[in-house]
Amino acid sequence: MPIKNLRIPTPDGQADAFAAFPDDGTRHPGVLMYADALGIRPVLRELAGELAGHGYYVLVPNLFYRHGTAPLTELPEYIGEEVRPKVLAEVMPLVNAHTAERALMDADAYLSFLAAQPEVAPGPVAVTGYCFGGLLATRTAVAHPDQVAALAAFHAPVSADGTDVFSKLTAQAHFGHAETDLTPEALAKLNEALDTAGVNHTSEIYPGTAHGFTMSDTSAFSPSGMQRHWDRLLPLLAHTLPTH
Repeated sequence: MPIKNLRIPTPDGQADAFAAFPDDGTRHPGVLMYADALGIRPVLRELAGELAGHGYYVLVPNLFYRHGTAPLTELPEYIGEEVRPKVLAEVMPLVNAHTAERALMDADAYLSFLAAQPEVAPGPVAVTGYCFGGLLATRTAVAHPDQVAALAAFHAPVSADGTDVFSKLTAQAHFGHAETDLTPEALAKLNEALDTAGVNHTSEIYPGTAHGFTMSDTSAFSPSGMQRHWDRLLPLLAHTLPTH
């Protein structure tokens, strides 16, 4: 699967990014994928490549481009519990500096860039995200109801902006929560808010998972959680963005 390094023009400069897509000379539905707070690294390239293999053009921007090109921190190949606090201490200032205003400005730029790529089919796109990236994906879908047909967020604080924003969400959505991130009671309240807002959604706790369960380079990785992630994500995209 080809991986193409890119630069995305934004009001604040240029975001480094990469795209994965089938090299078959045809156009494919676009997917904007937001990384977790640890940023672009081999595991994100694997995720994007696997998704692209199902017939999508997957764009993955460096969320923190204002601070430099990825990688911004030296990450170990495997992020175990013993190094996790140090890694989080390095990335949290980047997360805190990435305000909602910046996120929405970037979302405009990313979606415009995605739509302009010659390998991307015209029409609506999907947004996906992991951890902090899931919140960014949700913000993007809320802000661009006419462009975003599908939203998927995994182990993500999707209600961090409050539940009133869901009234603006028109995309079909799936939220896959880690068992350690959300109690059944909190899940019930979230799903009630989604129902009240009229969002076409599935939202569930993945059994036996910890925060970060999709990331195979961390101690939180769950093979069963990862499989469930694909089992939910691929049908969602196939329904909203058919590839043929």
